[in-house]
Amino acid sequence: MKLTERKIETLSVDRGRKDRLVFDDAQRGLAVRVTASGGRTYLCQYTLNRQKWRVPLGSCSALSLSKARQAAAAVMGDVAKGRNPAAERKEAVAAERAKRVRGRLTLAVLIQDWARLHLVHRRPRYATEAVRALRHGFAKHLDRPAEDLDRAIVVRALDSLSRRPEDKGGSRQTALRGTGIAGRTAAYGRACFAWAMKRGTVPSNPFADLPLSTVVNKRDRVLSDEEAAAVWRAAGKAPLPYGAIVRLLMLTGQRREEVAGMTWTELSENLTTWTIPATRTKNGIPHLVPLSQPARELLHALPSDGQGDVQGARQRAKLALVFPGVRRTPFSGWSKAKSALDTTSGVSGWWLHDLRRTVATGLQRLGVRLEVTEAVLNHLSGSRAGVVGIYQRHDWAEEKRAALDAWSAHLLAAAEGRLTAVKVLPFSRARSGEI
Repeated sequence: MKLTERKIETLSVDRGRKDRLVFDDAQRGLAVRVTASGGRTYLCQYTLNRQKWRVPLGSCSALSLSKARQAAAAVMGDVAKGRNPAAERKEAVAAERAKRVRGRLTLAVLIQDWARLHLVHRRPRYATEAVRALRHGFAKHLDRPAEDLDRAIVVRALDSLSRRPEDKGGSRQTALRGTGIAGRTAAYGRACFAWAMKRGTVPSNPFADLPLSTVVNKRDRVLSDEEAAAVWRAAGKAPLPYGAIVRLLMLTGQRREEVAGMTWTELSENLTTWTIPATRTKNGIPHLVPLSQPARELLHALPSDGQGDVQGARQRAKLALVFPGVRRTPFSGWSKAKSALDTTSGVSGWWLHDLRRTVATGLQRLGVRLEVTEAVLNHLSGSRAGVVGIYQRHDWAEEKRAALDAWSAHLLAAAEGRLTAVKVLPFSRARSGEI
């Protein structure tokens, strides 16, 4: 049938059928689809590789017959050139749909989903650090689609975290630290995208098999007695709460985040013990730290809240931080405070975590058993790992107290210039808990 606009208006569908196709004799491929509800639309139908394809052209009420014939002629011309207009349109629609979906899954949203749906089952400290590291390392890409984060972008971002001294004027110590930060950030990114791939939300993992060094530059800095004494004296002059935090790190050998995050409820009433909950330890195991006399005096000397002594302040705010920063929030400004401490003490080239190694080394020099030293540090490696760790249930509470008392006395003697030589103290091997 040679279509005319009048004939198109009179087209109908036989009873019992949903639609009907009427082809135009004047233009090859052009047809009008009439539905039972009265709808009329133009389309172009062609056969390619023994398969029928259709390209919608528009409503008959919106498009004139002459325009429809021109559109159909263009489609048939593309087919004659070996193209498949219908398939190309489907691909374009699918790509646009994928782009809209992809646009919603930005890197920021992916990190947020990873934290909300997966990291909630991990240790809070790991989860917090993983999110912080990724958001910091890829701050410029947070609003971009997650799947657009390719290997080249990842490598450039990680390289910027690895601050090399020849590039940025930093020290070798800074360079090693930057390499460690980049390595940890890469590990977090690899885990995040591996999780997303399993869910089918990203097609690949740009962090997989990165050309990063697998060698971990381990720290081995231990402060000498003279250096520890200088740092102790300088910490006593440093503003609160930083100075008190440093001193408690030196007395207990615990981690920076554990000391800085200490709350009054973690301390016993008489301040003789400090119990770090599992949610705040690196290995997820509650840890009891006996507090020596100098540690207790340090806590007693902290300023009150203006309504009484420290004990009263603790009762009024049981969840309050022992070492609050500005606005009663956790202390920040570590780098600036550490720089000032180095200037005052005259000791440089060390990090706060080196105090933990210094305590461990000092305990060994004093003759403390390795098992007790590891118990003080809440380590599960070495003598407390494997089968021995499973069956060895002794908590070493008395031995830990004796060890930290001895170390505190040694540290204060060094700080006050009373130290003449390291004395090896006898520690009992009783209650060894042997299998």
